[in-house]
Amino acid sequence: MKIVNSLKSMKTRHKECRIIRRKGRVYVINKANPRFKARQG
Repeated sequence: MKIVNSLKSMKTRHKECRIIRRKGRVYVINKANPRFKARQG
């Protein structure tokens, strides 16, 4: 998982990426390719 300041670039890496909020944190998850996970922080 990558930890980045801005998730905008992470979202555009793959067409399956979704932005999700969990426990006050913002995540990008990708069910098709879990390699593209990211967290904002």
